[in-house]
Amino acid sequence: MSSRLLRTARLGLFLITTLSAGITIATGVQAAPYAAMVVDAKTGAVIHEENADTRLHPASLTKMMTLYIAFQAIQRGEISLDSQITIPKAAAAQPPSKLGLRTGQKIKFRYLLRAAAVKSANDAATAIGFAISGSEEAFAKRMNATAQAMGMRNTTFVNQHGLTHPNHLSSARDMTVLGRHMIYDFPQYYNLFSRRTADAGIKQVNNTNRRFLAAYEGADGIKTGFTNAAGYNLVASAKRGDRRIIATVFGGTSTANRNARVMKLLDKGFASPAGKPATGRAPALVAAAPALGPTSGAHTIRVSGVVRRSLRPQTRPGAAAPAPVQVASTSGIEDALAAALLVSAAPAAAATAPQEAPARVAVAAPAAPVTEFDDMAPETAEIFAEAGIAPETTPQPRPTERIMTAAAIAPVDASRMQAVPEVVTRVSTSGGRLWGINVGRYNSRNAAERVLIQTALNEPGALDGALRRVTQRAGGFDANFMGLTNESADLACRRLQARGAMCFMIGPS
Repeated sequence: MSSRLLRTARLGLFLITTLSAGITIATGVQAAPYAAMVVDAKTGAVIHEENADTRLHPASLTKMMTLYIAFQAIQRGEISLDSQITIPKAAAAQPPSKLGLRTGQKIKFRYLLRAAAVKSANDAATAIGFAISGSEEAFAKRMNATAQAMGMRNTTFVNQHGLTHPNHLSSARDMTVLGRHMIYDFPQYYNLFSRRTADAGIKQVNNTNRRFLAAYEGADGIKTGFTNAAGYNLVASAKRGDRRIIATVFGGTSTANRNARVMKLLDKGFASPAGKPATGRAPALVAAAPALGPTSGAHTIRVSGVVRRSLRPQTRPGAAAPAPVQVASTSGIEDALAAALLVSAAPAAAATAPQEAPARVAVAAPAAPVTEFDDMAPETAEIFAEAGIAPETTPQPRPTERIMTAAAIAPVDASRMQAVPEVVTRVSTSGGRLWGINVGRYNSRNAAERVLIQTALNEPGALDGALRRVTQRAGGFDANFMGLTNESADLACRRLQARGAMCFMIGPS
């Protein structure tokens, strides 16, 4: 009898141990699949990838998209940093991590941004979505449309915070694309992700990524994420000298494990030849996502499809005297895209001459002044440095001054220039929209117009409401955007320069 009891006790102990182990495997973060991606931030060259297209739970990496749309909405005038937001019940009810918002409470929009970016607060992220789109569902639609425009093919968003949902999925590649957009599309806000602490209005909050930021040389962002289903996720960026590397990890087993993996991946990135992907895959910089939904006084251009290749002119050399740079030749763009982007009062005259060889253009491109966004404004010197521009030593032109050096411009067929009429578009003078930007001088009107179309596709937010104008000069055809405010022209040039494109401001004249 005692022998039977002993066997029964042993069997029971075995079953309990087995069941406990099974529960640990089923619910523990060790079960989360691993994926990784490493790219050169400037070129987009892929240095390393592992399971990069596997659809996984992104957790709070989701908040990068929430914040991206928030910055976009600020830029387009849909909301401001000082807008007072009334907290809805759905936001206050979110589980931790949270800021501790209460239903009906009023708080400035800037504090919600800080809480979502620094503390990864779920209640703050949900409140951002409600403030911009009115509901979680409406904001999720905007998130998905923006992701689609960026080329994030394996991503579906259901909420603003990233808490686990069976249909809320993304991939290491897609989150790397999003992180890269965050850095280059909104350099004026990017420093938010490197803050160790931040004032979130009702309390001081600590950065969930502060251990990694303190441990890795050159680390400056950007976002962590964790749920049981996702494991420990991180999209990280680090800059050393003129090189910036972005590394993404899904499925770490702990904060320490995740950080160690990311550090090794970043080391691999910095050790790789610049601009030469180890895998042979170098995706082009995808077009910036257009703003969707209602805007305040803004003219929205909606374009179907995603442009995969930039036709932008090359940036000028550094602080030395301007030297000629070869302008990239342009290829054809479908008439439908051109028609979708025509915002001038009269269409440009069609150029029937064959495509000429690109002109050599020398431009003295003064750095635009940094626009202050209250205490959200970052130190933008490194962005200018990446573009080969030295704002601290380059004088700002007078408002009526147009800086263009004609001596180094290659001659153009004079008879052809005279045969093609100049395209002049009426520019609105309301609201101080007397400024413009120049994005290069080209041998033919056709080439200039194509660059304008491509630039408008790549920067729909910064150039919203601008009018395209091609102006014939002695040395070629200037590609200009007119009808901008001083601030919008400044922002457009800084964003184009940060991506390596040539741009300078044109003042009222």
